[in-house]
Amino acid sequence: MKKALLLIDRGSKEPEVRQELYEICLLAKEKARYQYSNYCFLEVVRPFIEEGIRQCINNGCDFVTIIPYFLYPGLKLKETVKQSAQIGKRYNLRIAIAKPLCYHYLLTQLVIERIQQAKLELKLQLDDKDCDVILIGHGSSDRRAREAFIYTVDSIKKFYHQVNYCFLELDEPRISQELADVIEAKPKTLLLMPYFLHQGSHIKYDVINEINSALIKNNFKKAFMTKHLGVHQKLVELILQRAHEVEKSIGISEQ
Repeated sequence: MKKALLLIDRGSKEPEVRQELYEICLLAKEKARYQYSNYCFLEVVRPFIEEGIRQCINNGCDFVTIIPYFLYPGLKLKETVKQSAQIGKRYNLRIAIAKPLCYHYLLTQLVIERIQQAKLELKLQLDDKDCDVILIGHGSSDRRAREAFIYTVDSIKKFYHQVNYCFLELDEPRISQELADVIEAKPKTLLLMPYFLHQGSHIKYDVINEINSALIKNNFKKAFMTKHLGVHQKLVELILQRAHEVEKSIGISEQ
């Protein structure tokens, strides 16, 4: 049996997104025994799901493990699963569709590492318990997405002085509102973690603009941004754990 690993992302026109997905797929293939590893998109830009699956077949694979590359459950995840199942059936291809990336301890560890990395790079010689943290999510009208995000927020609370959260859009509290509330309490240092998989347009423009505007308005200069989730071995490990979970459930060997 020749196995492929296929990541399905929502889709973005930003070149950094493609580069990060390429690196993630390369690391996953190096670490696990897949004959082929690649990515495709649900929408926005090609390759779309059918093209991604067809590439797996063209590379001689007769089994594909699909990773919905999403941090949250919701309508986009449902559509990804639906399309993948339909296309796999149409090609008479054996596929396994893994769970999304949420509700996992490795996300907690990765968030902590990104915060620690920022402290080191910025030479912030403060104990974690003297640091306030805000996790910034995209936001969704789907309650399940909010719950998955807050699960990660709650998982890091014991490590820092205060941990809060906000959203770029579609949910409350918004960035400007939460920053104003947190700054009013006069934190020693405020670390802002963009809880996004990629350096897409939201990270490059929208989140940065919202944060800068709020900091200027509140005259606060002790706030620092960490890196987004991005490319990291822990994220690769999480992907492979999800893949192996679903493969094991249907009796597919890791070999």
